Amino acid sequence: MCPPTYYTVNYEINPWMNVRSKPDKHKAPIQWKNYQKLLAKLKIKVHKIMPRPGLPDMVFTANAGLLSKKQFIVSNFRYPQRQGEAKFFSQWFKRRGHEVVNLPENLFFEGEGDALIFGDTLVAGFRFRSDIHSHRYIGAIIRKRVVSLELVNSNYYHLDTCFCPLNNETAMYYPGAFDKYGKKALTHLVPNLIKISKKDAMNFCCNALVSGKKIIMNNCTGKLKNRLEQIGFKVYCLDFSEFIKAGGSSKCLALYLG
Repeated sequence: MCPPTYYTVNYEINPWMNVRSKPDKHKAPIQWKNYQKLLAKLKIKVHKIMPRPGLPDMVFTANAGLLSKKQFIVSNFRYPQRQGEAKFFSQWFKRRGHEVVNLPENLFFEGEGDALIFGDTLVAGFRFRSDIHSHRYIGAIIRKRVVSLELVNSNYYHLDTCFCPLNNETAMYYPGAFDKYGKKALTHLVPNLIKISKKDAMNFCCNALVSGKKIIMNNCTGKLKNRLEQIGFKVYCLDFSEFIKAGGSSKCLALYLG
């Protein structure tokens, strides 16, 4: 995770960002600290990377890349405003003994934002941020089958805003983010596929951090919370409203290390 020291909205690179509606500079750090405290309470170990001036979206560490064993596939960010982050994330992983893998420069890829592991499959999103051609390279590196899904609604510009694996058989998704093929592919891939409402999708409920049976997400409807708890999950709802102003919630704020 990366502290929100320099977090703000100074540019617009997704539909959620509005330079005239900036995150509250007092409220955002409180929300981040509340999240960090909950992770500590749940005994989820957190490592931090130092924030850097001029890189406000560095707080969204899920977009840094994809870690597979000792290999870290660093992101090729589509927008220049985020490209400076890659250097610092690469350095962080190199210092900890990981091999940093770079994709061809012409292939955009935005880490766990568009690449999520479901069982023995890598589910990868493309169109708004990542390129479909990057998926072939990533699949070969991590030696997993890849299912590529086109995102068709710009509100859900990263896969992790509309699809969330919960375990090897269960996942949440918002159908309105996918085309006909994508919805069919997910239906075949995921035995227990939970469809969430547009209200929960717009509240970034698919952008949830999952650790075992624990799920941390932005405030969701009682219907979704009850459904998840009925199948054995414990749902923790926090307020991530200031981070949603930049298009992210609990999942975007954390990169899985294992």
